[in-house]
Amino acid sequence: MNRLSIFVDGNNMFYAQQKNGWFFDPRRVLNYFKSDPDVRLINAFWYTGLKDPQDQRGFRDALISLGYTVRTKILKEYYDDNSGRYSQKANLDIEIVVDMFNTVDQYDRVILFSGDGDFERAIELLRSKNTHITVVSTEGMIARELRNATDLYIDLNDMRGDIEKVDN
Repeated sequence: MNRLSIFVDGNNMFYAQQKNGWFFDPRRVLNYFKSDPDVRLINAFWYTGLKDPQDQRGFRDALISLGYTVRTKILKEYYDDNSGRYSQKANLDIEIVVDMFNTVDQYDRVILFSGDGDFERAIELLRSKNTHITVVSTEGMIARELRNATDLYIDLNDMRGDIEKVDN
């Protein structure tokens, strides 16, 4: 029996889904990976930046009711000297890596929904502990370093039929 943990870089995935022109359903994501009888889902984490403490309240509550552990951080504003524009960012990479290593004894497999190359070293270290790592992202948004470090890469579009959000 494979023990599985899922880590979703919410902000990274928002932009990947936007690029693809469709959005996935967090419930269907869990069901997709739990459908294998040889897999036991140990935990699922969702990380997202917030404009203020009440931002995305309904969505976060829904994620929690589905079984996700939700980690948040307030967005910070940055000024880009080159473009002369302000942008907002909530970098949750450290929180993701801390949770991965804090729970490493609980799982054998990791599904990381992110294309961020900053995870390369963490993935290499987890693989050295005999953890199987699958990264889910989309073409044009996955760093070459991350794709190279992982055991398996799955493009979101290959899972679309199983995880796409369908309005009822």
